Amino acid sequence: MAIGEQQTREEDGGADDEFEANVGWRYTLGRIKSDTTARFGLAVIALVLAVTVITAIDTHLSRLTFGALDDYMLAQAAPMLDHPTRHPDPGTSERRMPPFFVDGGSGSITDNPLGTDEAGRDYLTRLIYGTQISVFVGLTATAIGMGVGTVVGAVSGYYGGWVDDVLMRFVESLYAIPALVLVIVFTVLVSGNNPDITYAAVGVAITFIPVFARLIRSRVLSVREMDYVEAARATGVKDRDILMRHVIPNSFAPVLVLATLQIGVTILIVAGLSFLGYGAQPPTPDWGQMLNVSHQYMLSNPWMSVWPGVAIMITIFGFNLFGDGLQDALDPRIK
Repeated sequence: MAIGEQQTREEDGGADDEFEANVGWRYTLGRIKSDTTARFGLAVIALVLAVTVITAIDTHLSRLTFGALDDYMLAQAAPMLDHPTRHPDPGTSERRMPPFFVDGGSGSITDNPLGTDEAGRDYLTRLIYGTQISVFVGLTATAIGMGVGTVVGAVSGYYGGWVDDVLMRFVESLYAIPALVLVIVFTVLVSGNNPDITYAAVGVAITFIPVFARLIRSRVLSVREMDYVEAARATGVKDRDILMRHVIPNSFAPVLVLATLQIGVTILIVAGLSFLGYGAQPPTPDWGQMLNVSHQYMLSNPWMSVWPGVAIMITIFGFNLFGDGLQDALDPRIK
């Protein structure tokens, strides 16, 4: 009998050890490393973030040479590193030049490799600097929407009653309005008919609040009934501490996955707003704004529309692949 009990304990202990091995951030990182698609998505995200950081350090890029080259010398040596918003002197650069590999395009891969825009500016430079705006707005808007939505949903689900009714009716009223319409109306009203990328980012963040609030509320409704939450209440722990230390951390995994996927959605929405004229304004380099200008030259130079579209597609593809891999890594049902 004692041997049987000991064997049962050993079996239970093995199961507990196996369970402990399948949770935690080390296990999650291991799952991501073993997922090829997640690694590819993470590589794309790392590249995009590196470009964003480099362009954010110095708008001209020339100071990265520690003064060895000034802006003019650098632009003469490598036109693709010229300032993205500078208009070349008349006659110094051809306008709407195709890429170097197209007949009639630039002469070499170092001289306007992707061609020039309608003002004669290097297209690769504007494409690179457009990464800064798209990624920064995508991260910022998603972070704001996730933060506010998490607090609203967690408080609503934890307290219930009239608090839940008031907060969720507010959330559902926002959710009932089409996202694009809400963002455009917010941008026009707040900006005084002078739209800017900042107002567009805040508007997108507002549309994400209901998405995150509804998701975490559904998780909190089950987590708040757990034994460790009841034990914390019984020992006199304040509700705020219970929410911050127990309820939200144990409900946050699906929110984190959704946030990763929503970054790509944000980039697409912001690009659409810039295309419609409610986002970044000329001469600011932005992928959506570049598409807005380039659609006028679809017949004469279709490449002007191809490059921003490819940049948007690759960036969204990277975030979606990483989000799918993160979802698989955080799902305890998948071994």
